[in-house]
Amino acid sequence: MNILVLSGDGIGPEVTAEAVRILKRVGTRHAIPFQFEEGVVGGKAIDRKGHPLPAPVLKKAMRADAILLGAVGGPKWDTLPHAMRPEQALLGLRSGLKLFANLRPARIFDPLVDASTLKREVVQGIDLLVVRELTGGIYFGKPRGIRGKGKVGVNTEIYTEEEITRIGRVAFEAARKRRRKVTSVDRANILESSILWRQTITAVAKEYPDVSLEHMYVDNCAMQLVRNPRPFDVIVTSNLFGDILSDEAAMLTGSIGMLPSASLGEGKNRLDLPRGMYEPVHGSAPDIAGKGLANPLATILSSALLLRYSLGLEEPTMAIEEAVNKVLEKGYRTADIGGEGTRRVTTQEMGEAVQGEL
Repeated sequence: MNILVLSGDGIGPEVTAEAVRILKRVGTRHAIPFQFEEGVVGGKAIDRKGHPLPAPVLKKAMRADAILLGAVGGPKWDTLPHAMRPEQALLGLRSGLKLFANLRPARIFDPLVDASTLKREVVQGIDLLVVRELTGGIYFGKPRGIRGKGKVGVNTEIYTEEEITRIGRVAFEAARKRRRKVTSVDRANILESSILWRQTITAVAKEYPDVSLEHMYVDNCAMQLVRNPRPFDVIVTSNLFGDILSDEAAMLTGSIGMLPSASLGEGKNRLDLPRGMYEPVHGSAPDIAGKGLANPLATILSSALLLRYSLGLEEPTMAIEEAVNKVLEKGYRTADIGGEGTRRVTTQEMGEAVQGEL
């Protein structure tokens, strides 16, 4: 299996290195012939190649069976024109690989219940999945830009019925494997694009009579996530709303350093499974890069999602998730999830502890 590793900027190389070690350990134990290839994207690619997503790297991604991605970006490149920012590598990969569905599970591990900023009785037992539409909406809509003498900034929120239908089906299929409940989040009381969103998701729901559907305005959903998050199962929403709500959901779990993600689309790999891109939700955190402070667990858990969705392997996926839980039970903590009576460890030590449990 050919895995393309795009380590990115900041802490990206540190956390992806630990995830690769985990995949190699799993490969040895389960006789999976992994082959790892590397590519440069983001800020490093700008410095070395003059573009955030060099064409040869995109070609490698198109050939790979799955992509493991670190974080990109940093203050060093903040003043560059929009089209040359490191984040354009993400948008280019998503559009080039047609990765229209971003799956972000937010599950709280029992040992981290007290690491959340919310009360134990609010967050204990959280296990939800945010399904975010990834290639449409305001991030890709046109017209866009800054124009005119008086300077007007323009971005366009646009969705087609087809785009909403396909992301809706992803959400309902995921719900069938969970607790069979979908919450569709929109702003249908104000936005025409959200009116179409609600109408289309309602139509898709008729294909899944075994799954319940509720609609919720985005402001109410944001409030309920911190007020009473446990009833949520699968949340499906637009690119912009999903970007915000999934980060909020991540913080319920104790740290954004704990949240993995999978981006899936139309492309298939050699196993006829999704050619997905797997990455932690957190950013590049250049202020702690190279200091051994980064939490690698989100990237390690992303590698578990890679095994589940792009290789169809459930047993090793669950083994990684259980290994992470055992490490946390034993009190191993990186700086972002530290607490009283725990053992502070470096990025590499956390990765080694998970390997040990495997």
